[in-house]
Amino acid sequence: MANNQTLVQRVALVIQYQGTHFHGWQRQPNQRTVQEEIEKTIASFINEPVTLHGAGRTDAGVHAAAQVAHFDVSGPIPAHKWATILNSRLANDILIRGSARIDYAWHSRFTAIWRRYRYTIYTDKQPNLFVMPFVWHYYQASLDPQLIQAALNPLIGHHHLAAFQRAGSCRPHSWVDVQEVMCERKGPFIYIEVQASGFLYGMMRLLVGLLIQVGTEELSLESFTDIWVNQRRDIVKHSAPASGLCLLRVGYPEFPFPQEVWYDNMPRFILG
Repeated sequence: MANNQTLVQRVALVIQYQGTHFHGWQRQPNQRTVQEEIEKTIASFINEPVTLHGAGRTDAGVHAAAQVAHFDVSGPIPAHKWATILNSRLANDILIRGSARIDYAWHSRFTAIWRRYRYTIYTDKQPNLFVMPFVWHYYQASLDPQLIQAALNPLIGHHHLAAFQRAGSCRPHSWVDVQEVMCERKGPFIYIEVQASGFLYGMMRLLVGLLIQVGTEELSLESFTDIWVNQRRDIVKHSAPASGLCLLRVGYPEFPFPQEVWYDNMPRFILG
């Protein structure tokens, strides 16, 4: 590899995947994962192993509208050609939105300055086949998006969010810089978005699970805030289903892709 340094290039990818049939992003033994599937596809083309580095690790069943990853590869193939090459070989639940050459100092995970997730809740009592893979079908009680927004607002800032961290994390701390929060209703759909420097293991799903209790007025705003301020992980019992969660996009100081490739690739549902 070192002898062919002039032929080595670092290639960045913007990746979409429907997480339903994946056991998450990260490579795992005897499980179908996004990372391994793309790595194997690249390796089958260049006849040598490759490691794909992602901006974040999504859980089993979680989707991505614009996951970002990179790999190093030697050979004459221009970086911008990799999107077409991979799309011709990957399964139909993964799509490469774009590929580009980036500097060796650029890293999909460590250069990122924020990630943004969207959680979608479908509140109509009548199920709908065409939305079910991408939502939490919650219709058991009325939800107030204004209460959910009010609960989210105090999270903006630098906070210790251990209350929203699942067991098994290897992260050395649970401090998170939350930059933006949003909750709004569009017809039968409620959208919750959080942008932060990084996310704890299981954070969004645990957060949404507790926000549901706020939205139904089962839990007061004061109690919600008290739970996370005092790191009461024992009170956070319910994790929202993976189907409603999507890694919306990842932000970088410098990014080689035009906005239409990465910015807002998950359409919102419109019924009627």
